[in-house]
Amino acid sequence: MPEKHLHIVSFSIPFPANYGGVIDVFYKLKALHKAGIKIHLHCYQYDRPEAQELNLYCDSVTYYPRKTGIISQLSLKPYIVESRQSDELLKNLVSDDYPILFEGLHSCFYLNHKTLQGRTLIYRESNIEHHYYYNLFKSERNPGRKAFFLLESLKLRLYQHKLKYATKMLVVSQTDCDYLAKQFPEKEVVYLPSFHGNSEVKSQPGKGDYVLYHGNLSVGENALAAEYLVKEVFSDIQIPLKIAGLNPSEKLINLVSEFNNIELIPNPAQAEMEALIRNAQINILVTFQATGLKLKLLNTLYNGRWMLVNREMLAGTGLEKLCEIAGDAVEMKKKISFLFNTEFDQNQLVDRSELLQKRFSDAENAKKLIKEVWL
Repeated sequence: MPEKHLHIVSFSIPFPANYGGVIDVFYKLKALHKAGIKIHLHCYQYDRPEAQELNLYCDSVTYYPRKTGIISQLSLKPYIVESRQSDELLKNLVSDDYPILFEGLHSCFYLNHKTLQGRTLIYRESNIEHHYYYNLFKSERNPGRKAFFLLESLKLRLYQHKLKYATKMLVVSQTDCDYLAKQFPEKEVVYLPSFHGNSEVKSQPGKGDYVLYHGNLSVGENALAAEYLVKEVFSDIQIPLKIAGLNPSEKLINLVSEFNNIELIPNPAQAEMEALIRNAQINILVTFQATGLKLKLLNTLYNGRWMLVNREMLAGTGLEKLCEIAGDAVEMKKKISFLFNTEFDQNQLVDRSELLQKRFSDAENAKKLIKEVWL
């Protein structure tokens, strides 16, 4: 069999794999490498150092500086796209005829370039970006950032039409799949869940003594969710809540300090975060925007006990059977009180393993991706 080579254009350096987008990219690299694909990875560098770990899975790794700053912001193109362009990248892409996988709309500056027409050009979706940025606009409090998110959302909506140049689209949730299929009826839009690095369910039977909410707390949506849980759910019940994540704001720190039953754990190391997820009695996840596939939901199902979410967290995932769902704060309190006193047992583990391995296996989804690229 001839070797299969694939260019992957990543919006950032996908290691360490410690937040949503780069988790999908990194574990995709590992799964494709294991399946025998020769990967040529192209990374935009702006807030992370070069990562030697990537050389274990890629035949080549090339880094390009991201063009951040006011000039990129003044473009009619979205800032997340305009700031990711490189003559050297284009030169490397046209040096052969290998298929190209563009990770997110961020990386699609050259998707419609004339020198790439006729090539296999795959768009890997992680969010409907203009929806995502509009929700960031709604949750942001800083006036300057709020204006930026709104303008970026408008630019992204206009730029989305460039996806018509993609050969096909690989999409992380069924909801987003339906949306893009409607927007681009002439294109093949394929549901392919995010890669996540879990190979088996490791949830521990038994009981824990706290509820956990976790996420990148510097992201407005996650900070808003944490504040909601503190004010609307845990402020008048005595069940312990731990909130863990990156870079919490002073506002959240001060808010949590008002309650004896709530603890904030800022910037936990990966091992500590894994232990927090594993030992919690309930992992609670709330979002106010139904976009993409929330990778922290998937990771927690592989590693935690009871999962309590709102409906927006599950949109398009097909994971409803594995989660307890609460529509509002009142229902959330009732379900917390019940689950906190209910042992997590072997029956839940069996159901979880069957569904997750059937739909979210990295190895099986790598085979599916390979089939879609080299159909």
